Amino acid sequence: MKDHAPLLEEAFRQELSEDAYWIEAIEGEVPPQIRGTYYLNGPARFERAGQRHRHWLDGDGMVATLSFREDGVHFRNRFVQGSKQRQEEEAGRFLFRTFGTSFAGDQLVRGIGLASPVNVSVYPFAGKLLAFGEQGLPWELDPETLETLGEHTFGRRLNPVSPFAAHPNFDYGTGEMFNFGVSFSAQRPCLHLYRFRPDGELAARSRLEIDLPRSVHDFGLSQSYAVFYLSPYVLDMEALMAGGATLLECLKWQPEHGSRLLLADRETGEKVAEVPVETKYCLHLISCFEAEDSLFVDVLELDRPVYDQYLLPEHLFEDVRRAQPVRYVVDVDGGKLRSRIPLDHHRMGDFPTFDPRKTGTDYGDFWFLGISKTEEPGRKFFDEVVHCSWQQGRTVATWQAPPLHYLCGEPVFLPYRGSEGGAVICQCFDAERKRGSFLLFDAYDLAAGPIARLHLKRPIHLGFHTCFRSD
Repeated sequence: MKDHAPLLEEAFRQELSEDAYWIEAIEGEVPPQIRGTYYLNGPARFERAGQRHRHWLDGDGMVATLSFREDGVHFRNRFVQGSKQRQEEEAGRFLFRTFGTSFAGDQLVRGIGLASPVNVSVYPFAGKLLAFGEQGLPWELDPETLETLGEHTFGRRLNPVSPFAAHPNFDYGTGEMFNFGVSFSAQRPCLHLYRFRPDGELAARSRLEIDLPRSVHDFGLSQSYAVFYLSPYVLDMEALMAGGATLLECLKWQPEHGSRLLLADRETGEKVAEVPVETKYCLHLISCFEAEDSLFVDVLELDRPVYDQYLLPEHLFEDVRRAQPVRYVVDVDGGKLRSRIPLDHHRMGDFPTFDPRKTGTDYGDFWFLGISKTEEPGRKFFDEVVHCSWQQGRTVATWQAPPLHYLCGEPVFLPYRGSEGGAVICQCFDAERKRGSFLLFDAYDLAAGPIARLHLKRPIHLGFHTCFRSD
């Protein structure tokens, strides 16, 4: 089987350090209209005392920031010291079962759940910086030093058993944050929907019953609705608790149950509609908005789940299938689908983003990372940045990384102050030179290549979700 990503393993075998410095090696020019802070979280530590994790989602979280200032760009990174990390650091070995790895004698939290490695996302909210894991409360970090301050309970309104996901959504007009969590009960599975005021206080919490304990990573937010794409990717809780099985092994693709969109009133949390769609898998939605008496739900739709393609380091994406941008147009009052509009992209893609100034509107353009060798057997990784347009109904541009260069980190949009333009940014790992950098592109001219390359003194982990907050 051909290796389409030679030397990729070097990205997961780095001796990572915690650093803080001004970036001196910059090729090109950072647009002066960019002022603010970029945040990235992702799995970084995969080995302790000879034990090694097998899955990309298993690694302990590390947060990195880039501060774009008038006098330059400042970099900082630091491990998130959640309870799992602290206990394992004290023990000198891994103690807890993870998403894709089990060890003899490993532990589940309260016998039923995974200890969070706090490795998926990071967002500033209500004056605090919060790092999130796939399930569990976020951890508060010092916004300047990134020191871990403690588990964040939202004024003790939530606790460590509260289902809480890593994918909050924000209404930048009202300042509110919304999030959800999944209760994977075999008898009464449900979604929990949370709404937080701009001051960080919990304003509302509701429960939405679902038919099966379906795996849900992301959700969408429109002016009126919280939108969930429920794929038939189902967790077998009995198998997880029986002993030794990983969460990955207990997730089953059951296409006979179909996929559907679940719509909830975002203020009251009440279920509004449940609309059947094609039986596909959705890891990430792109955006949602309302117009002309319809709800538009834009997603990256996959033929099947992708978590089994995250096996480290030899088998990453070796049998990955395509992802297609799809727009669902929903008649909410009638509880039915009006149309399904696919775009012409037919390769694997993930981490979709758009201009955050257009949240809740017909935003038009979006960007994501792609894999050029999709559906060719063999290991591969993200190696392209893709720009698509709903108005044009097509892929507008694709930038392909050179050989032995691998991309990662959600390519978030950095708005230019005083104009409608902006840049997108992602990570790049040069496997041949073992060198890490961040690449900046003119968002609307990807084909021209990076307008700036920010070279780091040492390579860092390949991250997942990112965000940017303007000053």
